[in-house]
Amino acid sequence: MPFGNTHNMMKMKYSTDEEFPDLSKHNNHMAKVLTPEVYGRLRDKQTPSGFTLDDVIQTGVDNPGHPFIMTVGCVAGDEESYEVFKDLLDPVIKDRHGGYKPTDKHKTDLNPDHLQGGDDLDPNYVLSSRVRTGRSVRGFCLPPHCSRGERRAIEKLAIEGLSALDGDLKGKYYALKNMTEEEQQQLIDDHFLFDKPVSPLLLASGMARDWPDARGIWHNDNKTFLVWVNEEDHLRVISMQKGGNMKEVFTRFCHGLTKIESLFKEKGHEFMWNEHLGYILTCPSNLGTGLRGGVHVKLPNLSKHEKFGEILKRLRLQKRGTGGVDTAAVGGVFDISNADRLGFSEVELVQMVVDGVKLLVDMEKRLEKGQSIDDLMPAQK
Repeated sequence: MPFGNTHNMMKMKYSTDEEFPDLSKHNNHMAKVLTPEVYGRLRDKQTPSGFTLDDVIQTGVDNPGHPFIMTVGCVAGDEESYEVFKDLLDPVIKDRHGGYKPTDKHKTDLNPDHLQGGDDLDPNYVLSSRVRTGRSVRGFCLPPHCSRGERRAIEKLAIEGLSALDGDLKGKYYALKNMTEEEQQQLIDDHFLFDKPVSPLLLASGMARDWPDARGIWHNDNKTFLVWVNEEDHLRVISMQKGGNMKEVFTRFCHGLTKIESLFKEKGHEFMWNEHLGYILTCPSNLGTGLRGGVHVKLPNLSKHEKFGEILKRLRLQKRGTGGVDTAAVGGVFDISNADRLGFSEVELVQMVVDGVKLLVDMEKRLEKGQSIDDLMPAQK
């Protein structure tokens, strides 16, 4: 019997109004979309593995969000969640992904030859480049809902698959629970290791259960290609290096991902993907490509310019501090990345980053010399 059944039956003793969460102080996509009517329609449904509507929304109920940062407020527990709870998730997806409609088709393009340029970002300004995505293995529940056995099976599959990578992708797996303090510290210093999740968003969604059981990190010998296992997604795949050669980073990313996918297929496992949503991941914000291509770039002058926010918006880029989502920039260095995930291909998103960052650096150079950047203002992409 799937988890949650008896609990769900108990809930049905109470009316929709009695069970409906208080979302009056909430700022997230789920809270914007969830009405008592939608709640009433979906509350007795569950996926074949027993994931319920209340499981989907728990993280958004427990975390009202930030007045200026719109969080998503819901997660999927398995591939079927996006179908069973589409009345809630489709509007969330539309809201989060710039009007992406239930009838829209997503395109995938992992051919790095289609990227124009990208090997010439000025290394005096662009300090490092990285591209990441996630992948989920079909037939297993996602991290908010998987059992210990499922999580360990994913880890075993990952270790077997990744151990077959060769050439400059050849590497080694480190299980979190077997790591020495020194190994952990070294990986944290290299900005490689995910730490025990302390974010209430992750904790409330159930992703941190049994930590650190069956979690780990695999990386190649050069530390330029790494895979996190069983953090927020089954797999998180990251390609990174110092400097501004995004073309090299993206090429390694595409080759590595394609290779991993074929190694999993040889073992009879495919990744969750469909025509409408692209690659399926735990958080609706990461559907489609799941791709975040980003650079750490020095923009001390441009970042003080009144139009900085507007410029990023027009280029479909977003900024973070280099320490992560909520951190401030240090020394004018920002983490600049694509704002979109779904409805554009991988190549298109990395192209936006490459073209946009090139323009930002040109603007920064102008401002250094005390010149105007008005003629460089981009049109809305």
